[in-house]
Amino acid sequence: MLLTFDGFEINPIHKGDAWKLCDFMVTNTDRFKRYFPATLKENLNPTLSTFFVEQKTKQFSKKKEFLFTLKHSETQKLIGIIYIKELDWSLKQGEFAYCIDYNFKGRKLISKAIKALSYYALNTLELKTLQIIAHKDNLSSIKVALNNGFVWQRTLEKEFTPIGKQALDMELYELYKQK
Repeated sequence: MLLTFDGFEINPIHKGDAWKLCDFMVTNTDRFKRYFPATLKENLNPTLSTFFVEQKTKQFSKKKEFLFTLKHSETQKLIGIIYIKELDWSLKQGEFAYCIDYNFKGRKLISKAIKALSYYALNTLELKTLQIIAHKDNLSSIKVALNNGFVWQRTLEKEFTPIGKQALDMELYELYKQK
């Protein structure tokens, strides 16, 4: 176990998570199809999830991308995932991406998870800059950024293209390690 708070825990993804991840993604398909289409596509059945988890555990061990699960400590129900991705080790920079089960939305669990993982990323991984990229209409994600001290930097024009839609401008928020 990596981190705990309020009866929840954050752990690195591991092979025992495949079925839970598949269930989590399929149950929340409508919520995740716009901003997490690749992760959703790779977890539509248990076999795909098994391959996905194998790939992500390898990437984690090689420090190419970090995927964490957010689970209820007592039931071990997977209720969210958090990535530290787009790692640039020369700049010591990484980007957060996250999603949560619709049953747990609005409880500030992702904000608390990002707080804990920001500390981990800045102090254990020794990153200097953390980023959150969110659409201006994704107020929940913007609140996560602001609740954790991330500061708006600029609009990234045509940064993200949802499947079958026009490219969207996204807002960049950053948090810097204090010297």
